[in-house]
Amino acid sequence: MWLRKEDGMPDHVHLVKLLSALPCPRLCLLRMRRVPSRIFPRRDFPPRISPLGAFSTGVPPILFVVCVFAALFFLLFSTQVQGQSPPSRVTSVSKPAAKTGAAGGSKVVEESSAQATPGAVQLAAPAAQPAAPSVQGVRASDTRSDEGGSITVKWTEPENAEELSLTYQVLRADKREEEYAPVGEVGAGEFEYVDRDLTDGKAYYYKIRSVLGTSFTDSGPTQAAFSKGNWFRLYRLNALVLFAVFSSAVLYYISRARKAKPIYIRKIAGLDAVDEAVGRATEMGKKMLYIPGIMSVDEIQTIASLAILGHVAKLSATYNADLEVPNKDPLTFAAARETVKEAYLEAGRPDLFREEMVNYVTYDQFAYTASVTGKMVRERPATNFLIGSFYAESLLLAETGQSIGAIQISGTAEVAQLPFFVVACDYTLIGEELYAASAYLSREPVLLGSIKAQDITKFLLILALILGVVLVSFGNTLMTVAFRML
Repeated sequence: MWLRKEDGMPDHVHLVKLLSALPCPRLCLLRMRRVPSRIFPRRDFPPRISPLGAFSTGVPPILFVVCVFAALFFLLFSTQVQGQSPPSRVTSVSKPAAKTGAAGGSKVVEESSAQATPGAVQLAAPAAQPAAPSVQGVRASDTRSDEGGSITVKWTEPENAEELSLTYQVLRADKREEEYAPVGEVGAGEFEYVDRDLTDGKAYYYKIRSVLGTSFTDSGPTQAAFSKGNWFRLYRLNALVLFAVFSSAVLYYISRARKAKPIYIRKIAGLDAVDEAVGRATEMGKKMLYIPGIMSVDEIQTIASLAILGHVAKLSATYNADLEVPNKDPLTFAAARETVKEAYLEAGRPDLFREEMVNYVTYDQFAYTASVTGKMVRERPATNFLIGSFYAESLLLAETGQSIGAIQISGTAEVAQLPFFVVACDYTLIGEELYAASAYLSREPVLLGSIKAQDITKFLLILALILGVVLVSFGNTLMTVAFRML
């Protein structure tokens, strides 16, 4: 008891008391002469004794080191526990046990409070964890409108699920009585899970486990569920409706055109000016230059340009005007030659067709441009047709043609080149006007019916969009559901 540190005792005084209890007389001398010189602010102790003087008395050095460290450890320990009451001794505390119970096909598991063995001091037990409420109406079925390999599991969650912050684990087994393994997890507020990557035609059973903290409740197993591929996709129903409307419109207007009933198509100034351009070249006795773009026949704009070329060639044969078609692409060159030849044949003037009317220049883009612009400057044609797919050469060709005073009709679907054509040409076919040109010029019933049906379908889509915006503004999501079809 004498070695314990008293309340309010300084650390250095306690250390002196510890050293004074050592059995070695020389260490006592160290206590009287050396220790106060370190810890007391006094100057009356003679400094003639070395700090290692105790080692020359025959006492083993290791004993001195052990004693010093033991004293320091005791001092440190007594300082840490000073003012703290010693804890009561507990002989043993049992490990928390698991209590299992079942009710209504559900299994509830929760941690029980700790129980002490006889004679032990029993600790305060924590508050009991409430059991997780069970979900109801668990059902599993094949996922609708899919390609197979998935099953949708649905359930009805408890009323206070969100307040309790429940989580749901989806358990699956290949047989009803086997052990169920978790395949997914969702939070409160969700009552549906899609299990994917399954084998079609194989039976699967499901349970839903409600988890609340450390407790959980398993629902009863579902009936056997099988996945399979579906023929019909409900989420594509809107596409089916749109296809039916468009097809009906096409068939109706084709039938109407074949009966020679009038079908209104708005006038396109650039196409109406084709007759004027051909007549001007005929009156002036100069040639016409038709440039079908620089792309091959796999480009839809080139195909549309060849359709217009056939109409221009037929007029050229009728009026006996001189026509020249320079080409950059070899395939376009072959297609253009056959188109012009057939047009002269349909006009009843095959004798006026010459092979050199349609010629091949070069495959290089700017070499082709230089050749055509040079021909414009030398021969000064009366009419230039720039219809097809164009890129960097568009402004060079259009500006050269404008400088020689030729009437120019252009057309392209390349948005970046349209401004150059609009500025430098007399007439420009913009975007879809290029694709509608063949129907507009030929008046073919099938083409006219298609163009008219496209316009009707576009009008209905625009009307549906406007109606949807109005309905959504008033909180009605009818059109949203119609377009999504989920």
